[in-house]
Amino acid sequence: MPLVRELQRRRVFRALAGYAVAAFAVLQIIEPVMHGLHWPDAVLSYVVVALAVGFPAVVALAWVFDLRGGRIERTPETAGLTGARLIVLVIAVGAFAATPGLVYYFVFRDRRASVSTAPLSAPSIAALPLVNLTRDPDQEYFADGLAEELLNLLARVPGLHVAGRTSSFAFKGKNEDVRTIGQKLNVATVLEGSVQKAGDRVRIQVQLINAADGYHLWSETYDRKLTDVFAVQDEIAQSVVQALKLKLLPAQASASAQRRTDNVEVYTQYLLGRQFSNRLTLDGFRRAADAYRKALAGEPGFAPAWAGLAQATYWIADWSENGTEIAESRQHALDAAEKAVALGPNLADGYAARGVLRSAMRHDWEGGKADFERALSLSPENPDVQRDFALFVLRPVGRLEDAIVAARRSAALDPLNGRAWGTLGSLLVAAGRLQEAHDALNRSLEVNPDQAFTPYWLGVALLLEGQPVAALAEIQRSTSGVRRLTGVALAQHDLGDARASQRALDEVVARYAESGPYRIAVIYAWRGETDRAFAWLDRACAQRDLGIMLLKTDPLLRGLRGDPRYMALLKKLNLPVD
Repeated sequence: MPLVRELQRRRVFRALAGYAVAAFAVLQIIEPVMHGLHWPDAVLSYVVVALAVGFPAVVALAWVFDLRGGRIERTPETAGLTGARLIVLVIAVGAFAATPGLVYYFVFRDRRASVSTAPLSAPSIAALPLVNLTRDPDQEYFADGLAEELLNLLARVPGLHVAGRTSSFAFKGKNEDVRTIGQKLNVATVLEGSVQKAGDRVRIQVQLINAADGYHLWSETYDRKLTDVFAVQDEIAQSVVQALKLKLLPAQASASAQRRTDNVEVYTQYLLGRQFSNRLTLDGFRRAADAYRKALAGEPGFAPAWAGLAQATYWIADWSENGTEIAESRQHALDAAEKAVALGPNLADGYAARGVLRSAMRHDWEGGKADFERALSLSPENPDVQRDFALFVLRPVGRLEDAIVAARRSAALDPLNGRAWGTLGSLLVAAGRLQEAHDALNRSLEVNPDQAFTPYWLGVALLLEGQPVAALAEIQRSTSGVRRLTGVALAQHDLGDARASQRALDEVVARYAESGPYRIAVIYAWRGETDRAFAWLDRACAQRDLGIMLLKTDPLLRGLRGDPRYMALLKKLNLPVD
């Protein structure tokens, strides 16, 4: 064809190939640059449009000019190709060449938006653990506690995205480049420093760093008495806020004041309690409860210690296998949460703890919702509150899509927190979005391989997909005895091994009849033994088993949902029946 030969003669195809390679390289580079510098997603749109517009321009220039002997020369015309044909040619070839860019924009942009959990708010910050310069390594809790308090102060600032504690503390003791930290946590700035405690004096050095280039935005050293540590925390938070050109609202300032105590020993015990709680073990929660009680013995009106005691006591109850102990511990936890709210009406901690207990103990979903909404108004960037709101209020009442949004927010705020990703994955399983669930659950296990919940939910997803062999392998990774045995009973049933399934069920009944009746009901429901399933669900309801909050959304109970007894249970638990 004359037209094709003319395109070859004018080297138009070669110019297009070179431009396509360059455009692809630009698209590969622009996204990491955007994320590192926190440019808005619209920048990618402008780049794609500019590249698409550039294609016809390249065609036109290649048609008219050529490179010969290092000089740009006009290409000689060929008879029979009119100016009108040239215009049509340029438009046609340009539109065809622009297609890959437009496909990238409309397809890959949407795919990126669907899987990304990165928060869009700016500015953003990660508060890293303060380096303990005190010679006594036992003072580590003090440095960590100060860093965590700073993080909590900053999380109350409207418009400031703050990386969660688990993610920020993942870099403790590591010599990571601040730019790498910024990329991993998706933040624009990093707060780091050190603390040195000597007698009744403390020296705190902090600096705010631009994560994009590593340059210091602000730094300061504070030499104060220990009794002035709260004032120092406020000064640091205010300096960060000013450096980022934000505004600390009166509600956030009053919340800071309510976290104060003039008693150094009270504050020391409180920080110890925080340190023990963050271990997320039964022993850790018990030691945390002891530390909080010591703090309250010194100052009964210290609201943060009441909130900490409520949370520690709640988790101690969750570990118990005795029904009476569980009920008593939860009541003590609720009493402590009520105290925290009464003494600290502007503290998010107390509302979050009471929201969990109102939902779990009393099935007071509206009361729990009100508490969580209040907690989020006081600390909107708190990933733990977002996660618990999804788990204890939104999921039980069947608002799965809202729960998924809250869980995604939690994972975005705390991207190196395995529990956050595990929560998101479990909600996606309940919603039937199994491929997305696999992605979130696998991400959870990458961050934290040793877990109780995530392997169980990954196994459930595989059972729903008809893969019992793979499900059995995953479930057996769970560190929770009751969840591991429950999963084995379910998977062995699907594998056709009735005896192995029954052995696992018998062990669950023998060991967890008081603490885990809901799990027993799930096994019977999955095996099609409806009457026994309902008998154990009634027991779970009477014993206030936390698992009963899954009643409305658990895919393993799908065989029960047409039964009138199921609707009666929903009403009994104050859950919507629609």
